[in-house]
Amino acid sequence: MPRVKRGVTARKKRRTVLARAKGYYGAKSRTYRAAKEQVQHSLQYEYRDRRNKKRVIRRLWIVRINAAARLSGMSYSTFMNALKKAEIPLDRKVLADMAVNDPAGFAALVEQVKEKVSA
Repeated sequence: MPRVKRGVTARKKRRTVLARAKGYYGAKSRTYRAAKEQVQHSLQYEYRDRRNKKRVIRRLWIVRINAAARLSGMSYSTFMNALKKAEIPLDRKVLADMAVNDPAGFAALVEQVKEKVSA
């Protein structure tokens, strides 16, 4: 059985890694060893941050809802609790969008929730 020479395969593998490392600082974009390590770390960061992004976006929604609710005289927690009691099925994404793009509609929603909960 003839021996396997890895010339083409190895070169392709290294070329792929160096292509991914394009734009990195210093040796991390030029030498295979440093590039390989940095690309591995970068892929780990990418995987982690795809999940963290969801947390960050949710926090942003909550901040926006809280700010809009406080303008109408309610805190975030009391507003969300009142929404649930009033059986209005709006999620945070929609509420945050309303708070930014339709403040009058959001204020009307807060008043509607206040009426239902107080009654």
